[in-house]
Amino acid sequence: MHIVTPNELAYRAGNKYLGVLVAAKFARFVNDFPRDPSVEFEKKLTTSALEELALGRLTYRLIRRRRHET
Repeated sequence: MHIVTPNELAYRAGNKYLGVLVAAKFARFVNDFPRDPSVEFEKKLTTSALEELALGRLTYRLIRRRRHET
């Protein structure tokens, strides 16, 4: 089992906090897909997402939030 370190996430995402947010968002996205009941998953979705980001197979882009003026 590969342990993803904060340094690996920081290298790919800019900092470790952004890396965790990107991986969590990806895991939630994957969780929305229907699953095949005949396949047993060996890893949790968050673990898989962290590994994908650390290996550089997960790409993302930041979108700035618009500030609503009242």
